[in-house]
Order: sequence, then structure tokens, then C-alpha cells
Amino acid sequence: MQPSTRRNLTIAGLYTGTLILGMIIGPKFQKEHAQKRAENSQQFLTETRVEKVDRVLNIIEENYVDPVKVDSMQNLAINQILKKLDPHSAYLPPVAARRQFEDLDGNYNGIGVEYQFLNDTVSILSVHKGGPAEKSGIKAGDQILKVGAEAITGPQTNPQKIISLIKGRNGTAVELLLKRNSSLKKVSVKRDKIVVSSIDAAYFLEDHTGYIKISKFGARTDDDFAFEINRMRKRGLYNLVLDLRANGGGYLNAATALADQFLPDKKLIVYTKGEHEPRTDYFATPKGVFEKGKLVVLIDEHSASASEVFAGAIQDLDRGLIIGRRSFGKGLVQEQFNFGDGSALNLTVARYYTPSGRSIQRAYNNGSDKYYQEIENRLHKGEVTGKQTDTLQKHKKYKTASGRVIYDGGGITPDIFVPVDTSSYNNYYYALNARGILLEFVYKNLVKQISPMSLDHFIANFQISEDQYKKLRDIAALRAVKFDQKEAIKARPAIQAQVKALAARYYFGNEGFFRVRNGGDKVIARALESLKKS
Repeated sequence: MQPSTRRNLTIAGLYTGTLILGMIIGPKFQKEHAQKRAENSQQFLTETRVEKVDRVLNIIEENYVDPVKVDSMQNLAINQILKKLDPHSAYLPPVAARRQFEDLDGNYNGIGVEYQFLNDTVSILSVHKGGPAEKSGIKAGDQILKVGAEAITGPQTNPQKIISLIKGRNGTAVELLLKRNSSLKKVSVKRDKIVVSSIDAAYFLEDHTGYIKISKFGARTDDDFAFEINRMRKRGLYNLVLDLRANGGGYLNAATALADQFLPDKKLIVYTKGEHEPRTDYFATPKGVFEKGKLVVLIDEHSASASEVFAGAIQDLDRGLIIGRRSFGKGLVQEQFNFGDGSALNLTVARYYTPSGRSIQRAYNNGSDKYYQEIENRLHKGEVTGKQTDTLQKHKKYKTASGRVIYDGGGITPDIFVPVDTSSYNNYYYALNARGILLEFVYKNLVKQISPMSLDHFIANFQISEDQYKKLRDIAALRAVKFDQKEAIKARPAIQAQVKALAARYYFGNEGFFRVRNGGDKVIARALESLKKS
């Protein structure tokens, strides 16, 4: 037999054997596969809802045609469930949960700096007084190029990465490579506990009239406020302007504790109730540190949640005047449920109601996107500019302690409305500010040219020169901001005010920033006028 014939017969035998083997075991595999499917189906029928979701994710991870990240899919599933509830129930991954806790708790382990991205580089805005960064010689305006051996410049850098590198265990050291002007400098900073006040600024607007700006309601807000009030009362404080504009809220008990500082004993501040939460009342105590002085509270469309609890109590009980624009309209209470991996669920468990019984919560029946878009719609419809004034007239009426008519369902409507200032805030200004060009101009150019003797002297004398303004326009052109002569002329007052405020913060901290900004603020001016009339 020829070798080729023998090879052909062998191949034919293999094919035949394979065919027969397939005929024998094929049905066996089919039967096993059908049996496995039946077992899986039976398992699905007997599993709980939680087990079913976990099993679906495991099946996807083990069998799907392409690689998948099950953790991200799990988060997506959770978020989709929460979207069916309300706009404020939210799932927080571990990093976000930790950041929220540190932000509201008022302390963290780090080096004590505030920063912002400028052209894909971390620029330090301010240095915490007495903190590790200041002790190591770090200054506002410095740029961080590296943390340890890792570069943190470029478009791939994100805030989460920077936080994870800079923050760390108390007492450990972190190596930073800084750029100051054109020189490089390496520093070693020992991490420590950083305590952050929730009071942005506290100073006197006029004789006997103080100003306090609160950015959030955290664990320390009540103590921080009491400290500032006692300090100012020693200098003759009689009247107070409390600024809650752009205060997005925080802890409910922080808001009630602050309201307690202004209200007499046993006055109802707020009450909460929900399907699984019985009504809970929050009352004032006799421990208030400012129950007698005149009070004005400033709010706007970004004042939300705990800010509205406070403003609603002050308005309902006629304790002070509310000035500004209608608040956000968030009257839902979230409780945080923590998971073992550090993530958390912020779940809405109740609604809160002001002393008169008002619910401040806006409707959210049309979904989260339209719910949040409503703030922007207020500008287009003319509410924030004063062209539309009957926003809440169709809602249910309530009365304050003295009988004044107020409304529910859409935020706190101020007693005195002050429209947003649109005289010089246009697209050119917003482009410069949003892209960090004003900040870049101040930190890289302006601060090298001035050396103010005092804040009062700076406020009275500082102006941007024509050459400086031209330099600012040149930077804007390099950053592809379209120049329009009419827009630039109209925006110049707003640009100058912001540049002056940023320079004041560089040299004099937050008090400098707010003193400059408030100097031309029409809402502040209206507050002072109201205090004199009352």
C-alpha cells in the first residue's frame, strides 16, 4: 500500500470516528446543557430579589462575550433604581462618600491647601493658616507639578487622583515638586489634621452691623458661628447680615442649631415626617446668642436644603427679613446608609416643613434633568431678573406669625426681592471666569506688580491699568476666548471687580475677597438700607 493511500485512509478513519463520537456525546452535552438551563431557571425562581441581581451580574462577568467591569455595572444599576425615586437620593462611591463626610465634618488629614486647575496644572489658591503647607513655606500661587514621583499635570489628571495622593494618614510625609514663578522647589510636608471653618468671612459692614458668610451647614457650623458672634459683640455688634447665598445645605441638625441661636425658647423651628418616619419636631432652646439683634438673611436660587430650613423658620416666625431671590426648593431629608467598602447610600426618608406647615420642596414629577434645569429656566423666563414676579401665586397660602401671606412648594420667596445684576455680566465675562483666565492673570501677572500695605488701602486705591487690562485680553486670546469689543467694554466693571477680589484673597484671605465683592453688591446695599429703615 502506498504511503499516500495509507495516510488518506487514516484521515478518513479519524473523520468517521469524530462523526460517530459526535453522534454519541452530542445529545449528552445537549441534555446536560438543557439540564443546566433548567437548574438555572429553577434557581432563579427560588432566589430572592437581591440574590437574583447578584447572580445576573455574576453570569455577565463569567459568560459575556467582551470584558466587563461588574462594579461599574452594579453602580449603574443602583443609580437607575434611585433615579426612579427622587432627584436627591444618591449612591456615593467610596471616594465621594469620604469627601462628603470630610467636607461636612469640617476636618481631614492633609496638608491644608485649596487649589484649582489652571491649564491642566494644580495652582494653590490659599494656604490654611498655621497648617502643614504654610509651615513648609508653600504660598498661594505656587503650582504643584509632582506628588512623590507621580506627575499631576496634564489633561489626564483629575481631582480624585490629586486627593488620593495628597491626603493620607496623620503624621506621614508627602513630597511635592512646586513651581513658583520660573523656579522649581522640592518640599516635604508632614500631613496633619486640618480643621476647616464653615464660616467663609465675618467682619463689620458698618458700625454695629456685622456680616457673616456661611457656605455649608456642617458639624462645626454652630460652634463657628457662636465664636464669631461673641467676637463681634465685643466690638459693638447690634445688627447682622447673614449670607446664605449659594449655600447648598448640609446637616439638618446644624441648620436647627443655628436657628436656635436666633429664636426664643420653645419656638418650633422645623418638623419632618415621611412614610416610615413619624413626625419629629425641632424646637429652640433658651441658649441663643443672638435672640435680640436685628437680622437680615440673604438667599438666592442656589440656597438649598438646610439653608431653606433656616430661612423658612426665620421668615415664618418674623424673626428677620429675607432678602434676595427665591431659593432652590429642596425640602427632602436624606439619611446616609454606609456600606462595608466605604460607599454610601443617601436615601430620602422624610420631608421637612416650616413652622407654618409649608413644604418647600419643588415638584420633580418630570424627572431629574428637568428638575435641575428649572434653575436655568428662571433666568430665561425672567424670574431672577425681575420681569416675572408671580412665581408662587398659584401655590397654597400660609401666614407668618404676624399674619403676612407666604407660599409653599418651590423654595423660600424673599420678603424683599433683588434681581440678579446683568449690567456687566455677559458671555465674555463668564468665559474668562469659567476658564480660569481671571485667576491665571491675577496669580501669574498681577500679584508680581503690586504690594498692598493693608486691606483698607488696597480696597480704596486698587484699579486695573490699561496695560494690565490689555495683558488680560491677550491671555484670553491665547486661550481662544473670542473677543468682542462691545462685550468687553460692557463686561469691564464685572471683570475689574472679580480681579480685585481675587487679588484681595491672595493677600488678605477670604475676608479680603468678600469685602471687595460685597462693596458693590446690590443685595448687600439693600440689606443695609432695610436695617436702617427698621
